[in-house]
Amino acid sequence: MGTRPGSPAEAMRAVPPGGRHPQIAQAGSAAALALAPALGMPRGGRRDALLALAGLGAWVLAPGAAQAKAQGRAIRLAAAWEHQGSFHIGVLSTQEGAGQALQVHASLEVPTRAHGLCMLPDGSVLATARRPGDWLVRWRPGAGSEPHWFWQDGERSFNGHVLASADGQRLYTTETDAETGASWIVARDAGTLAPAAEWPTHGIDAHELIWDTRGGGGQGNAPTLIVANGGVPTAPETGRVKRDLGTMDSSLVRLDARTGRLLGQWRLQDKRLSLRHLAWSPDGQVLGIALQAEHDDAAAKVAAPVLALFDGIALRVVSAPPHIAPSLNGYGGSTAATPAGWAVSCPRAHGIATFSLQGEWQGLVPLPEVCPLAVRSGALWAGGLAASLQDALAPDPLNHPHGSQLQGVRLDNHWVTA
Repeated sequence: MGTRPGSPAEAMRAVPPGGRHPQIAQAGSAAALALAPALGMPRGGRRDALLALAGLGAWVLAPGAAQAKAQGRAIRLAAAWEHQGSFHIGVLSTQEGAGQALQVHASLEVPTRAHGLCMLPDGSVLATARRPGDWLVRWRPGAGSEPHWFWQDGERSFNGHVLASADGQRLYTTETDAETGASWIVARDAGTLAPAAEWPTHGIDAHELIWDTRGGGGQGNAPTLIVANGGVPTAPETGRVKRDLGTMDSSLVRLDARTGRLLGQWRLQDKRLSLRHLAWSPDGQVLGIALQAEHDDAAAKVAAPVLALFDGIALRVVSAPPHIAPSLNGYGGSTAATPAGWAVSCPRAHGIATFSLQGEWQGLVPLPEVCPLAVRSGALWAGGLAASLQDALAPDPLNHPHGSQLQGVRLDNHWVTA
């Protein structure tokens, strides 16, 4: 455990780890910026304020967490969320069965919005800031130790996703070069979070990455990565503002995970579809990709498909029926697959678009502001605004209302079983 800073100046140096400044621990990232002058920082020192908030480790273990652990029946999901302007990662828990409330088991306040998460074999949670992000964190809920942070130096930004090797010793992050806009995969040591190697993704706006499950993708026993290059142009000075969409170049790439060598690259015919989030079919033979449309024409954008499938050879879109497609608003937030089929969360449609494993439309499962999806024991868990669904692709999904600590919370795009 880090020591408690004795003065504002010491507090600024305690990054990471450090003690907890009570004002910042209670305030949230927006309030941390307002507190900057009071803590001895120049007005407008956003980075210093965020560093202070992160380094001071405002984490909480919920009162009922120990009891839930002792019972041994809890379903746990690592998630990211926003509540009244503050941002958190944490572990949510519930019990199987309809009506069981989803509660906060443990939480860590983070400086800015988190996006992708990953679990390590030792129970640690990895999370990174959404693009263009400047922090990566490894945190072990309930262990009593401070979270470990890595901060970018301004030359690179995180793109919101992190992946771990099977043994948990190596991490892989998608990142963007601030000067050129090119995207990179950075291999990192899981203990220190320091970079160990890096390779180009042969595109821009690289987003989610996933292990190739099909025996090295035809490359013998070599481990391979598949990366979604979203292809949406942005610039450091304008952050997430999209620019020159007519030059979009989204692609799916396969890389040798030892050397970074490009093993293949695939594109959709429609250049205005951004490939973003990835999930394997239950047999590991077909990759599903959630799509986000960037068309200038409003009608074309809302009617665009939200799912593409990749069988290792060809990349193709699958579509909802023409009279239904516009209701999905051309935005897939996350994707997952169970033996019952594919699921794509469509928060703007307040439902889960469902397809057979072959890609035939099945229907829309209603859930207000649904976004994160995860599969546990063959059943889909889907997170919404006020409730979440267990076995969401079943004829009768089980409803889990959100507990008091999750009231008004907006879950981010992803959660993973913990």
